[in-house]
Amino acid sequence: MNITVVEHNPYWKEEYLKEESEIKEILKGELVNSFHIGSTSVPGLQAKPIIDILLVVNDINALDHYTIQFEKLGYEVMGEFGISGRRYFRKGGDNRTHQIHAFQYDNVQEIERHLSFRDFLCHHPEISQEYGELKRELAKKYPNDIEGYGDGKNDFVKKVEKQALIWHWTVR
Repeated sequence: MNITVVEHNPYWKEEYLKEESEIKEILKGELVNSFHIGSTSVPGLQAKPIIDILLVVNDINALDHYTIQFEKLGYEVMGEFGISGRRYFRKGGDNRTHQIHAFQYDNVQEIERHLSFRDFLCHHPEISQEYGELKRELAKKYPNDIEGYGDGKNDFVKKVEKQALIWHWTVR
């Protein structure tokens, strides 16, 4: 996979909404809600141009019955892919354009982790800028090494996730 970090593109929101519409057609009664997450959902944040989608569903195991429908949309169905209780789908091969992280409605820890991180970055542009700069540096250092890129972000992401979850519970 080629790792490229680019300036924020406001069109990413439209891309998310288009994909969300197609997913809603497939899942109908199984889908509880969907969210645009990840760096492309944060205005002004530099990002890999990959739309991250969070799906909240009634029954995570029921998603296993939608493999053909997701494949028709161009997704590769990856199962849990390293996170228990998740279903992961990716689109675009080595030039990935979308990825879906699906969780059952009661997997609150994973759902809140993603949403709090996004919301925290949206409300703290200085941290968002720092994150974008780190990602750009890592993309230059690891242009073809997604594991190196991910490992390079790990400490920063974990620190910000903690701040984001505490912030989430204090702003309510």
